[in-house]
Amino acid sequence: MTSRRNFLAGLLATGLAPQASWADLGCPAYLSAAKQPGGTYILAGVSAQGEVLFQCPLPDRGHGASAHPQRPEVIGFARRPGRFADVIDCRTGMRLARLEPPSGHHFYGHGCFSQDGSRLYTSENEYHTARGMIGVWDATDGYQRLTSFASGGIGPHELLLRRDAAGLVIANGGIQTHPDRGREKLNLDTMQPNLSYLRFDGTVDHHMQLPDELHQNSIRHLAMRHDGTTGFAMQWQGEPGADMPIVGLHRPGIAPRLLAEDDPRLRNLNGYGGSIQFSNDGMTLAVTSPRGGVVQLMDVASGALLQEHHLDDVCGLASNGNGFIASTGTGQLVALTKTAMTMLSQTDLRWDNHLIRLS
Repeated sequence: MTSRRNFLAGLLATGLAPQASWADLGCPAYLSAAKQPGGTYILAGVSAQGEVLFQCPLPDRGHGASAHPQRPEVIGFARRPGRFADVIDCRTGMRLARLEPPSGHHFYGHGCFSQDGSRLYTSENEYHTARGMIGVWDATDGYQRLTSFASGGIGPHELLLRRDAAGLVIANGGIQTHPDRGREKLNLDTMQPNLSYLRFDGTVDHHMQLPDELHQNSIRHLAMRHDGTTGFAMQWQGEPGADMPIVGLHRPGIAPRLLAEDDPRLRNLNGYGGSIQFSNDGMTLAVTSPRGGVVQLMDVASGALLQEHHLDDVCGLASNGNGFIASTGTGQLVALTKTAMTMLSQTDLRWDNHLIRLS
């Protein structure tokens, strides 16, 4: 999560008045990639009320995004197996840089900044060796590539800063792919997803691997609670129709806890967790499923499924003051709580998978 106050402080540090940046843009609260009616792709800024405040072009379909913690810059990442990550100046909508991974690598659609904003970390596939890699970029020097290190598994997807130590937690989905084979999954019989807890130099502190019967449950998306608990969302790659757990909690050194695994409504997720997020108070964990057309809210303490809201093609998810906000591929932005669902806006955009909170 990136503080709007830090963004504005970054502007002041460069001698730019705040009214020249976020005020002109309406102070966006969220970012999301989207597809326009004409078929072109953008990264958009959205207000807390669901109003689209600005749009910046992307060369192809985007996926996730990351906001610099101090400067008014965002990175829009290509969808797997894309090879672009665009650095965009939110004051002007202009592209400052385009990052491309080394030959033999592609991006996995996600990245995150270090707390001080000096480094950007990107999840990548070294596809000739099928190794997951984390790229390291210097955000103080034009986003020059510095180095890379192994992610701790195959198919790294979302990554977040750790709360328990200086480093990263990485969702290694376990799925081997190669750009010559498009989005085909090459190792479903032998895949081994895991959560890897790494230091910034690539040293592995902890691995969490699922039980053998869940080895086809690809760990894809993450949320971080204030106490260092990692929430993770999975995507089942095994026999269709199986009622498999899709949401879990983990802390290093402790066995993972799977939520709502005995609730028959779990099948409404259709084996697919699209985005996951904790509520601001950390008491509730929400997960979306575009395949199931549903958002489920779960109690962190008990693991019980509290509520579900039905929305066609829902995937993007972020916390807000009273609960959550979700986005759909049909152009909707919707506020959700444990008791209500409120339409914020209906746009002509097809919102992509993730909604990134800025404040």
